Amino acid sequence: MAKQRKSVDPDADLVQRAQDGDTRAFDELVMKYNRKLYGLVYHMTSNKEDTHDLLQDIFAKAYRSLRRFRGNSTFYTWIYSISVNMTLNFLKKRKRRAGYSFDDIDSGIQNDPAFIDQAHHANPRRQSNIHELQKKLNEALQELSEDHRSVVTMFDIQGMPHAEISRILGVSEGTVRSRLYYAHKQLQGYLEEFISPTHSPEE
Repeated sequence: MAKQRKSVDPDADLVQRAQDGDTRAFDELVMKYNRKLYGLVYHMTSNKEDTHDLLQDIFAKAYRSLRRFRGNSTFYTWIYSISVNMTLNFLKKRKRRAGYSFDDIDSGIQNDPAFIDQAHHANPRRQSNIHELQKKLNEALQELSEDHRSVVTMFDIQGMPHAEISRILGVSEGTVRSRLYYAHKQLQGYLEEFISPTHSPEE
């Protein structure tokens, strides 16, 4: 059996420089992945303040832990794993807090330029329908378990392949596919009125 080739980490040079104490190299890594991680955390928490706070904690932990990073995975996979784990832990704590409800969801997600097609602004009615769908989708995501929400965020929203999600979560690809299957079934139930043939955002 042929040996599986280890993927080359495109961030290896920046990581090495950061490990040697070059703070500017770490700043470059933060700038490179900040937007993607923002999207990941935002879709999992649906709250801007929580997202900003979590990102600060994620990058702080990554910086403190960087010297222990041995390159067994790419830096990308490593920092995504930290982000997912910290966000899942946060969500579990938030769930236990009394009084948490959809009122805590940041309604600004409908207007955030990072998550909306700017072309819809030309058609106010279409924009209203799209915003309604986004709100429903956002609420539906919050109904999923934390594990199911994380795989939907990574696969459907961020376009990550099963293999990468598997490495980040530390589970098999079969488990990733299983979680996606059940998450999609749940979402279809929550969004049935929007995906039925009688409802179209174009109307």
